[in-house]
Amino acid sequence: MSKVTDIVTELVTPIVDELGLELVDIEYKKEGSNWFLRVFIDNETGNIDIDDCALVSEKLSQILDESDPIPTAYFLEVSSPGAERPLRKDKDFKKAVGRHVHITTKEPIEGASLFEGELISFEDGKLTVKEPKKTYVITLEQIDTARMAIVF
Repeated sequence: MSKVTDIVTELVTPIVDELGLELVDIEYKKEGSNWFLRVFIDNETGNIDIDDCALVSEKLSQILDESDPIPTAYFLEVSSPGAERPLRKDKDFKKAVGRHVHITTKEPIEGASLFEGELISFEDGKLTVKEPKKTYVITLEQIDTARMAIVF
């Protein structure tokens, strides 16, 4: 369903830019018998509140109603990416340096495809992740999913 997410990205980007917010991610997926369009937003401080979400939802809903680019019925949800925010763009990885991350890779690296530890550095498309016993260098091309991780 990347076509839907591409269309919604084009529609919502001017809205979040105008409000001084950041578009983090968009999901369009079926859960049970219902479709959900989820838009995740953030700001520089990471303190998105319900008013920010409501404003983006209202503006985006109006544009989606006018242009009607999605053929099926769906539920629109606008929210913060939460504490386990996905990491997708270079700037996401740069901001995450020094923090705990959870990475899965498309193919195993040294026998592992799941890495969780401190992101030591991000340079030239390469991440250095320090786990308790070992440090790994992972390229962006090798990553399947990446997100912030909470340490308990």
